[in-house]
Amino acid sequence: MTPSRPPFRADQVGSLVRPPELIAAREASSAGRMSAEELRRIQHAAIREVVRRQREIGLQAVTDGEFNRVSWQTDFLLKFANVVPAPSRFTVRFHSEQGETEGRPHTVRIVGKLGRPRGVFVEDFRFLASLAEPGEDGARPVAKITLPSPSLMHFRGGRQAIDADAYPDLAQFYRDVARVYREEIADLAAAGCRYLQLD
Repeated sequence: MTPSRPPFRADQVGSLVRPPELIAAREASSAGRMSAEELRRIQHAAIREVVRRQREIGLQAVTDGEFNRVSWQTDFLLKFANVVPAPSRFTVRFHSEQGETEGRPHTVRIVGKLGRPRGVFVEDFRFLASLAEPGEDGARPVAKITLPSPSLMHFRGGRQAIDADAYPDLAQFYRDVARVYREEIADLAAAGCRYLQLD
């Protein structure tokens, strides 16, 4: 018998490759040549298609492929109060069919006490869940959302990335990180999320 609740035998983990039209739309939006509404329309169309493809190949859980994010991690982390982008202190190398490229990973700094707006990714989850319609077999897929793990709030910067005036004691920082994550997870659960991956 096929399970109807996770864990499933096969599952999508993390981001999916963005389609060219979504990449072009995001570049146009960043350059000010496209409205936020038009970008959202293109993102939603791409998410509809990727959900359809996941269902077509038989996955029981569907994701939005993180198509609504520029970065799988910082689009979430930068929504919190007093979290700002920071220059990376190191580079990483990627190997592909086109050769080797070098880049700098996204990094954040904590410049004050952590706070959280309500429901950072709740609307994204609701849109994904609205696409989780029953298939030909009558089974409804599980809508799954991913969040970067709490450790990414300071992973690449360490103590130097956390304001010492706001957090002279790191234990309080860790408590606040746990609190803002608990709040987000509670809002996602209230919206119907039952499958959450910390990446």
